[in-house]
Amino acid sequence: MTDEFTAPHPPPTLDPDGDAAPTATAPASANGARSGHRAAKKGINRTVVEWVVLIVAAVVIALVIKTFLFQAFYIPSASMVPTLEVGDRVLVNKLSYDLHDVNRGDIVVFAAAPNPEWNKAGIDDLVKRVIALPGETVTECETGEVCIDGRLLEESYLPAGTTTTMPTTPPPGCEPDSPENGCTVPAGHFFVMGDNRGQSADARIHGPIKGSSIVGRVFVRIWPLNRLGFL
Repeated sequence: MTDEFTAPHPPPTLDPDGDAAPTATAPASANGARSGHRAAKKGINRTVVEWVVLIVAAVVIALVIKTFLFQAFYIPSASMVPTLEVGDRVLVNKLSYDLHDVNRGDIVVFAAAPNPEWNKAGIDDLVKRVIALPGETVTECETGEVCIDGRLLEESYLPAGTTTTMPTTPPPGCEPDSPENGCTVPAGHFFVMGDNRGQSADARIHGPIKGSSIVGRVFVRIWPLNRLGFL
């Protein structure tokens, strides 16, 4: 039987000055380490760039949606009870009135007219229901309900027994020939009221709103979850 021995490493070669020259494997090992470090660095940079692109894209998409498509609003007051409660959150479709006209019965969000009290409270937008359209005359019927051009307006969204009181003199912004207990709506304007008729500072006080002030149509309640649903 012959014994097996590991072959001895070849002795280092000497350079002309008599110093030991590096082995052939040393440069390859150093180059491999540097290559691995560069690859890892490139991978980290690529990941950072990808995340930055994703975040920027998400922000841009969110801004586009908020600006042109949908926007969420918080309900701060009881003027639309029981349809909308204080604390509800709703989603507004900003494209609705680019596709069709404003309809009676729509719940709309619109820019509030300058009001020191509202501005101080941070209220820039209001939510009400469209009752009368341009050119129509809204009055208080003898039954305490709403009449449009002398005809009773069916308002199934109101609690039974709700009474709507109109001012004895036309609100500001109504046509000059408006009846004493009503308002003839000017062109390009809409007469809006809150569903909580006794607790709503609406067109009966401030007059019809401009169509250009309408932000969009409220179409769904998104909070609280137990009241989630279309409006």
